Amino acid sequence: MKRVLTAIVLIPLVLLAVFRAPAPLFAAIVAVVAVLAAREFVDLVKHYNVTPFRLPTYVGVVLLFAGLIFYPVAAQVPALALEALFVIVFFAAVFGTFAYLVVGMLRRDLATSYPAAAASFFAIGYTALPLLLLANLRQQWAGAFLILYLFLVVWSGDTFAYYIGRAIGRHKMAPRVSPGKSWEGGVASFLGSIGIGVLVFNYAQPISQALLTAHLIDRSQGFLAPTPPLAQVVVLSALINVAAQLGDLVESLLKRGAGVKDSGALLPGHGGMLDRIDALLFAVPVLWFYAALRVLA
Repeated sequence: MKRVLTAIVLIPLVLLAVFRAPAPLFAAIVAVVAVLAAREFVDLVKHYNVTPFRLPTYVGVVLLFAGLIFYPVAAQVPALALEALFVIVFFAAVFGTFAYLVVGMLRRDLATSYPAAAASFFAIGYTALPLLLLANLRQQWAGAFLILYLFLVVWSGDTFAYYIGRAIGRHKMAPRVSPGKSWEGGVASFLGSIGIGVLVFNYAQPISQALLTAHLIDRSQGFLAPTPPLAQVVVLSALINVAAQLGDLVESLLKRGAGVKDSGALLPGHGGMLDRIDALLFAVPVLWFYAALRVLA
């Protein structure tokens, strides 16, 4: 019951942010999610006898999103929005490792400096960068539509996997990592995500019109995206589903290795923030690269 009630409250708020929040505000909201996820990751890593740099990790996450928010670009120019992301990620990759190693020089026990720097840098790559791509995706033309499509594909896949897996799941997918997941649930998730993805693009126009009528979106967002070919939608939905399932398994691996059930207790019935977005962390880059290729084509 807690799981359902939490979803009933969160889903409308998430969709309202996707549709109505200006791009800078949406990026700020996603930044808060990224900091919460990074916090939970830092806590998980402690179970591996590694103590990352807590505050510098949060500062790194905030700086990434601040760069995206304040970079002087027009949200209506996709090429420039991509340029902003490339510049931010380049600087993070080049200077991030050095920055955390410099911080490590301040530690009393220097033997812990490198593991801490590595864990903090990985926290940025694992939690912050995928969410930075999500915020950048919102800046692209038809970004709101693509994020809606992403959420529906990932959420539906998770729902199909859960209920079909519980009903007929017999063959374990990864018993050492996540004993509850079955191949039957995984296949149902895969097929269900493809079906939902095709439906979302097939009915893009009436969905968009309904949202426009309800004043949840406006035409300046470029919500009315042209429908890609069916084969392209099928392949994209399939890749997003596979990435989402892998993201779920990877977080299960981290938790099982740490000996914990949930990454946190922030969301009643769902565990922590990382538990809720683990699939998205792998799925977002797939959709972002698709959108980037469309922009650059």
